[in-house]
Amino acid sequence: MARYSLSDFDAVLAVGRLGSFRAAALDLGMSTSALSSAIAKLEAQLGVRLFNRTTRSVALTEAGQRFVDELDPAMRDIRQALDAVRSQQTTPSGTLRINTFATAGREVLEPLVLEFLRRYPEVRIDLVTEGNMVDIVGQGFDFGIRSENLVPSDMIAIPLTPPRRYAVVGTPDYFEGNPPPHMPTDLMHHSCIRTRLPNESIFRWRFEADGEPIQLDVDGPITLDEASLARMAALQAIGIGFFMETDVKDDIAAGRLVRVLEEWTPSLSPLCLYYPSRRNPPAAFRVFVDLARELSRTI
Repeated sequence: MARYSLSDFDAVLAVGRLGSFRAAALDLGMSTSALSSAIAKLEAQLGVRLFNRTTRSVALTEAGQRFVDELDPAMRDIRQALDAVRSQQTTPSGTLRINTFATAGREVLEPLVLEFLRRYPEVRIDLVTEGNMVDIVGQGFDFGIRSENLVPSDMIAIPLTPPRRYAVVGTPDYFEGNPPPHMPTDLMHHSCIRTRLPNESIFRWRFEADGEPIQLDVDGPITLDEASLARMAALQAIGIGFFMETDVKDDIAAGRLVRVLEEWTPSLSPLCLYYPSRRNPPAAFRVFVDLARELSRTI
């Protein structure tokens, strides 16, 4: 009699959800070849092909789609049963998966994630940063961290930061040869460090005047897609950069960067931890929420 593994079922669901063996392997933390072998072994045991594979795409067969439709709710029931047992743990353990974006990851890493690991060393954290919003339940995450205005309405949310702000900065050397801008439109006469978003569009710098939003498509010698790279370029006096305040506050305090147009940058939504309601959350999940609420009370 064939023996089936829950990990094989998770593999099928991941490939079916992501439509790619490579993406599913990354999501599951295994090699593509190991994932492909696991799927092939399961297909051989079942005596039916679950996926149609070409060099360019992977798609569920009719039998595979029916299998996934039946398997997905069953796996949710199994996970709920596992949660019910884990909720009785006296010492939190296991792995928590968190989805966020890079800037937010930098803001919450020390006060939330690293502090949690210091308190609960038997728990593992898998923190994934990406620019695009994802369905945290469908993608197998326990938590998401995003700006409050982006949190789905059906999720429980805990604020982690005060309202946030952008900061427009350049080095003292840059401003020696270029008069600082006094209003956003002055930026059109400056070299600016541009940012490419995950959807390949160019980020427009955002300001506010008398409650009215202003967005500028600035120009400059370099376009980057990561804030830490843009900060390096700004520190080398390549041009003016546009950052989250938290990414450059130490540089401003040390005089390495000079802030301009501060009165034009409005407050933004705080970062929030969000998660779905769970009937019997594991002990690790519960204490992570407790720490987030503890952090929220210090804001």
